[in-house]
Amino acid sequence: MSAVQALILVLLSGAAGALLRFGLSRALPVAARPLNVPRAVLIVNVVGSFLAGVALALTQTETIPAVAGVMIITGLCGGLTTFSTFAVESVELVMQGKVRVAARSLALNFVLGVGAAALGYLPTLVFAF
Repeated sequence: MSAVQALILVLLSGAAGALLRFGLSRALPVAARPLNVPRAVLIVNVVGSFLAGVALALTQTETIPAVAGVMIITGLCGGLTTFSTFAVESVELVMQGKVRVAARSLALNFVLGVGAAALGYLPTLVFAF
C-alpha cells in the first residue's frame, strides 16, 4: 500500500470518527444536563480509548496489518475522541462555578479513558491469535 493510499484511509476513518462524535454531541447536549459531567465527550473518549487499546494489541500481535492499526488508532479514534473539547468544557464548568462537576469530569475522563485503553489492550494482547 502506498503512502498516499494510507493517508486517504486515515483521512476517511478520521472523518468517520469525527462524524460519530458530532452526532453523539447533538444527541447528548451539555445544556440538557447542566449539573452533570458532559456525557458525549466522556463516552467518545472512553469508547475511543478502548478501541485504540484493542487496535494496538491487534497490531502488535500482527493480527491486523500495521496500516489498519494506524487507520483505527490515528484515524477513527483520533477523530472520535477529543481532548480539546474536553479541556474547553472543563474550563467552562469552572468559569460557571461548577468546580465539582469539572473535577468529576476530569477524574472520569482520565480514569475511565486509561482504564478502557487497558481493558481493550491487555485481554486482546493475551487472546489475540
